[in-house]
Amino acid sequence: MDKANGHPIFPTWNFERELYGKGHHLIAGVDEAGRGAWAGPLVAGAVILPHPDTVDSTSELAAGLAELRDSKMLTAATRERLLVLVHEAALAVGVGIVSAPLIDVIGIGPANRLAWVRALRSMSLQPDHLLLDAFKLPSVRLPQKAIIRGDSACISIAAASIVAKVTRDHIMRDMDAGHPGWGFSQHKGYGTRYHSASIERLGVAPIHRRSFAPIRAAIMGQFAAPEAVEQEVEEQMIVA
Repeated sequence: MDKANGHPIFPTWNFERELYGKGHHLIAGVDEAGRGAWAGPLVAGAVILPHPDTVDSTSELAAGLAELRDSKMLTAATRERLLVLVHEAALAVGVGIVSAPLIDVIGIGPANRLAWVRALRSMSLQPDHLLLDAFKLPSVRLPQKAIIRGDSACISIAAASIVAKVTRDHIMRDMDAGHPGWGFSQHKGYGTRYHSASIERLGVAPIHRRSFAPIRAAIMGQFAAPEAVEQEVEEQMIVA
């Protein structure tokens, strides 16, 4: 068991099965990636998986679904492979993106909710219930459940975390080609020693989030030392 929250160390179908028993059929897991990054967009994923009883338990698909985890627990290669499987298995997949400039205008919390809404609106099927990581979406008139550390506990949210993370990694890789020198394909916009050093050397890039404290400090010429920077990143990740 995960001693931090009492959940199994791997996501299960428990939340989905409870909702199936109540008559729901299109259950979407929703999660985001990039909340604590200093640069680049916030990306949300939404996934409606098939009922597990419709999947042959001896099939490669069932074995692949059993591998789903919180995306942060997996290697990049495993995430890429599982993204293909999610797209093959899912009844519907949605992606929502909020740019760094818009994050600066509306704030990270509203941007997170907007990315989730955009992901849901982009789906080919509309869900009849939502399973969300950590908090609810008051603006969406659908039954929903917020699950603390949902990407570790709920398989639909874990699938959504894969979609969000891999999609965002691809975006950051493309942004690295357009903004070379900052190493965006390496650190994906998160705070690292290399990232802080590149900002000291090159200044702030157009895709940096100017509302985030380390970037504001860099613009003012008061960029934090790497040790302080890494501590703030850890705090942001915990809050996220």
